[in-house]
Amino acid sequence: MLVGLTVKFAAIFAEIVRAGILSVRREQWDAARALGLSELRIIRLVVLPQALRVITPLATSCYLDVIKDSSLAVAIGYPDLMNITNTTANTTGQALEALLIVVALYLTLNLSVSAVMNVYNARVAMRGGRPA
Repeated sequence: MLVGLTVKFAAIFAEIVRAGILSVRREQWDAARALGLSELRIIRLVVLPQALRVITPLATSCYLDVIKDSSLAVAIGYPDLMNITNTTANTTGQALEALLIVVALYLTLNLSVSAVMNVYNARVAMRGGRPA
C-alpha cells in the first residue's frame, strides 16, 4: 500500500509542478534571458514565484488526498490505529465513541494541513495584479 500511494501521489505532484512551471508565459523566460540571468536564476527568481501561485491550491488538494487515502491504508494494511479502536470498542462497549476518536484524528489532521496551506497560499497570492 505504501508503494502504491507513493507512486500515485509522486506522479500527481510531478504533474502539478509541471503544470505550474508551464503556466509561466514564455515571454517571462525570454525577458529573464534578455537580462542575462542564468537558467538556475531564471527558475529561482522568475519562474518559481509565479508557478507557486498555481501550484499551491493544487498541492493543498493533493496533500489532503494523501491523508484521506492513507486512512484507507490504515483500514487495509496498517492495523495499529484500527486495532486500538477495536480493542477500545470491545473492552468498553463504546464503539461509536472509539470511531469518533478516529474521525476526530483525521479531521484534525486534514484541517491542520488545510489551514497551513491556506496561510501559505495567502502569502503568495496576488493582490491587485501585484505580488503580495
